[in-house]
Amino acid sequence: MVILDKQKIFTTTDIGQIENSMLAGILASRTDEAVESGITYARFMSNTGLTYENYPLFVNLLEIGNHWVIDALIGDRDPFLFFSSIQPNDKILIACFGLLAERHPGGLYAKSLSVILGVLQATYNNPEDGYKIYPLTVSDVNAMGKHLDAEAGQEDSLNRCILDILEKIAMLEGLEAHTRDMEEVAIHANEIRNYFFDDKKSLDEVIPPVLLVRMSYKDFEVTPHKEVKLEKSKLSDKGPVGKISAAKAKAGEEPAEKTA
Repeated sequence: MVILDKQKIFTTTDIGQIENSMLAGILASRTDEAVESGITYARFMSNTGLTYENYPLFVNLLEIGNHWVIDALIGDRDPFLFFSSIQPNDKILIACFGLLAERHPGGLYAKSLSVILGVLQATYNNPEDGYKIYPLTVSDVNAMGKHLDAEAGQEDSLNRCILDILEKIAMLEGLEAHTRDMEEVAIHANEIRNYFFDDKKSLDEVIPPVLLVRMSYKDFEVTPHKEVKLEKSKLSDKGPVGKISAAKAKAGEEPAEKTA
């Protein structure tokens, strides 16, 4: 499709770039209108289903962080299994560790964190195979470990999942094909676990304290407009307008219904 005007010829590529720009504005979620559009877009993607062809779009939605959008995307699914229909790859893992590193503890909505941990759990269930897909670093281990919540205790589902992944990563130590980097990662993962379980120790002794500053995702997200049900809308025959008109008609102020 080509659109002509006096100033410029808009090609299909031009129109596609405009569409991408508008979508980028939606995904930024900086206004309530953008959040509402993001919710609708997330519902559409959720109904479409996750595939190898469209998974980058799901990653983009996950990066939004707005919990209303995330709820629309995940729906009634188990967030830990959200990406289970496709095999983890380095692109997904880079995005997951990037989000863990970017957000402070508490800065990720619980469902978003659950989705990420589900991917990591599937990847490093066999730690050696997982390391081949994505050779994580000490910084990556810190990015994950900092989301442990010491006050919630080890029985908390998110804590339990992080601890299980750290335990798997710690198993990389002592493998015949290990490298120095792999061994450092394994040792550090085990240290974080030990410091979490030891009441006499604190995570800030093994993870840089600046990474452990807690924040709330709610402090940074934009809320959508409050939705009004149609029957409560002034545009509805059953809403306030209809009732007021009927009352006025009864009082003789105006006809309730016009007749031909």
